[in-house]
Amino acid sequence: MAMKEWYVEYEIKQNRPGLLGDISSLLGMLSINIVTINGVDQGRRGLLIRADNDDLIERLESILNTMDTIKVIKIREPKLRDRLAVRHGRYIQRDADDKKTFRFIRNELGVLVDFMAELYKQEGHKLIGIRGMPRVGKTESIVAASVCANKRWLFLSSTLLKQTIRSQLLVDEYGENNIYIIDGIVSAKRANEKHWQLVREIMRLPAVKVIEHPDIFIRNSEYTMEDFDYIIELRNDADEEITYDVVDKENEPFASDFGEFNF
Repeated sequence: MAMKEWYVEYEIKQNRPGLLGDISSLLGMLSINIVTINGVDQGRRGLLIRADNDDLIERLESILNTMDTIKVIKIREPKLRDRLAVRHGRYIQRDADDKKTFRFIRNELGVLVDFMAELYKQEGHKLIGIRGMPRVGKTESIVAASVCANKRWLFLSSTLLKQTIRSQLLVDEYGENNIYIIDGIVSAKRANEKHWQLVREIMRLPAVKVIEHPDIFIRNSEYTMEDFDYIIELRNDADEEITYDVVDKENEPFASDFGEFNF
């Protein structure tokens, strides 16, 4: 049987010396390999382990449940959030009511980039929305994640350097391995019908699409929030309110000061 990875998380009830050593020794006796260990929350530890037999995991769970010093929280096949938690030492925050919404603050850009890169690596169509105020790091994070995932990124609309609005792509710019980036505000406020035809064409591709300001994007298109697979919220601090009131003002900060690129 091929080696298979599992995620184990336990709460430390009595943090005595040698506890981690005892658990490591137990895994060794069961011929279970440790891939990564890290704290994932206050008083909790997460492990990625690898075994070639599901019965070994059942035996491990049975033994761990007899230990008075720990309480087993999770034993399962690792999800993306589990892998990131072990890698970065904490779980990324998810909305309690909307499970597809994930929240980050600016000093967590490294975790955000890692999270988005893992999403980019998954095959097939994926629609990701990212909310945030101006200059919080949305576009930079999208591009950095593309680099980490070894994917090519293409702007259909953007204000990164100049206000870019594209109405056509070159033949070699179509591809399932590309990341297509759309600024929902620029497309809504500045684009013509040719641009929207291109957007609809790209939406049908089995590739990753990232929409900045998804709320404005759906307000001015036939798409809805149900079409999004993930929503990411990026704030300067945890208490910051993300608002789009400035979009309706003539000199909103979302607009570019450098003019436009139209293709």
